[in-house]
Amino acid sequence: MRRRKPLVAKHVAAHFFLLVFGLFFLSPFLWMLSTSLKPNEELFLWPPKWIPSNLMWSHYPDAFSYFPFLSYLGNTLTITALATLGVLFSCPLVAYSLARIPWKGSKPLFGLTLIVMMLPYQVTMIPIFIVFKNLGWVGTNVPLWLPAFFGAPFYIFLLRQFFMGLPKELEDAGRIDGASELRIYAQIMLPLCKPGLLTVGLFQVMGSWTDYQGPLIYLSDEAQYTLMLGLSSFKTQHGAEWQLMMATSVMITLPIIVLYFVVQKAFIRGITFSGLK
Repeated sequence: MRRRKPLVAKHVAAHFFLLVFGLFFLSPFLWMLSTSLKPNEELFLWPPKWIPSNLMWSHYPDAFSYFPFLSYLGNTLTITALATLGVLFSCPLVAYSLARIPWKGSKPLFGLTLIVMMLPYQVTMIPIFIVFKNLGWVGTNVPLWLPAFFGAPFYIFLLRQFFMGLPKELEDAGRIDGASELRIYAQIMLPLCKPGLLTVGLFQVMGSWTDYQGPLIYLSDEAQYTLMLGLSSFKTQHGAEWQLMMATSVMITLPIIVLYFVVQKAFIRGITFSGLK
């Protein structure tokens, strides 16, 4: 019992600090949720009032008429689904070839991949825009999802580290049984890489769902706007209806939070298995 008491106290203190920091990082979302339920007279009170005296749930159905939410939701879902499908198709293929197939030039190519990963988006933004403009795709959603089918350096790096951690005996057994390299990849290695794939998928969903700069650059027709761009556009044109904006922001943020908790275990395993800290 004497030995356990210091351990119990240590665990209690650790969980207490984790709870405090967790609430600190959760506070912006809680404030957004609180604002979405407040009546007008409680918006700018000082000191701030976290719990509204009268919960205005009507702000959520009103948010659908505040701007074309369902239309923008459909556009966002389309772009997110295509971009996620693209990285899940292309990145594991490249990562597997760099990690498990010994071919001449694989190491320099991986080094080039790391160099590209270090380049900020602002450096390549204008050249990529010129390419898509010459192809006639500016004004469509194609530039927002097509590049995903050609791989993403960070996801290739993450999945390469994952593939390198798998036992070599598995692919040797497949080769002994006469399996081709593509079959070994598809039927043996890829299913074992599920945590890494879920991690990459979650990163891409978050990136495409919350992307503002990409749609701002390439989309000009309001009918093609995404949720983030549509919300910003309507704020500029019609002024700030704070309760409706916060209600819309809660509805935009909630799917990402739910998705994270659904794949949380696989996400953490994918990060730790790949060697990232």
